[in-house]
Amino acid sequence: MSRAFIAALSAMALIPFAAVAGDLRSDANAVFKPVTAAAAAKAVKNNELTPAKIELGKELFFDPRISSSQLISCNSCHNLSLGGVDAGSTSIGHGWQKGPRRAPTVLNAVFNVAQFWDGRSEDLKAQAKGPVQAGVEMNNTPSNVEATLNSIPAYVASFQKAFPGDNKPASFDNFAKAIEAFEATLVTPNSRLDKFLAGDEAALDATQKKGLRLFIDKGCSGCHDGVNAGGGNYAQFGAVEKPSAAILPEADKGRFAVTKSPADVFSFRVAPLRNVALRAPYFHTGQVWTLEEAVEVMAKSQLGVQLAPDETTAIVAFLGALTGDQPKVDYPVLPARTNATPKPQQEFATKHAH
Repeated sequence: MSRAFIAALSAMALIPFAAVAGDLRSDANAVFKPVTAAAAAKAVKNNELTPAKIELGKELFFDPRISSSQLISCNSCHNLSLGGVDAGSTSIGHGWQKGPRRAPTVLNAVFNVAQFWDGRSEDLKAQAKGPVQAGVEMNNTPSNVEATLNSIPAYVASFQKAFPGDNKPASFDNFAKAIEAFEATLVTPNSRLDKFLAGDEAALDATQKKGLRLFIDKGCSGCHDGVNAGGGNYAQFGAVEKPSAAILPEADKGRFAVTKSPADVFSFRVAPLRNVALRAPYFHTGQVWTLEEAVEVMAKSQLGVQLAPDETTAIVAFLGALTGDQPKVDYPVLPARTNATPKPQQEFATKHAH
């Protein structure tokens, strides 16, 4: 048997695999879009992204003096070292109060259709104002935030640089715009999925490819699609079968609280799955601590499907391929307070301290 004949047979043997791989990549490209800095910048509306604004937003993101207790920063609940989320089920806020829902990840949040689990804020600058004023979170007021910022000369200068020509640069509105500008840079490109979409056949291993095929064919991609593998629409949790009350409490009606529409009872913004392997626990209650269980809950509750163990393993392996390059953020040295800076308000926390 000639070497040429053997080579020909080998090439023929590879044809079916190559066709399947090509079809999988084509199907995946029809579902997902790559994460890029350019796409993130394009997603920001009515807020020009400039280096000065981004740098100011970074400082504000890490500054605990934005909270009334001066203990809680944005990074407290959206920890950039932990996939942009809190380490616990739900975050601890002002006076050790426990938040009602799990903090959504800030990574790639710029790609979401709206912010918060119920979509009550249309974009990141609207979202930035919410936790600052929530009594269970930062428990502050716009006027006190502005008093704090305007009492610190270095911040005043930074706001003037970031918002030139504004007659009131260090305002609560501009605070939110600066936060949005920084958060728009918190994207995670170059995941193994993105490399596969771009044509790198070896970016996904055999198990991950099997998981990707299952993810598409089982129907997961019907909601978890687009740049962020989710976050672009809303869905009723428990569409086929309600999960346990610990995972889906009866009292939390989800988006219904925003729209008052009966169709939105137990409806939530679909969770984005980028970097999902980094940020257990899962769901808006944070009551599921393994990705395997989360996948099985979703398959049963949303699709009415009981996955075989090897199917769960494959889908979890694919989800691991959604982890991208994490943002490299230098911890900022914040400008010093002055005698005019409002003092911390920690009465509740002090009263309950041990």
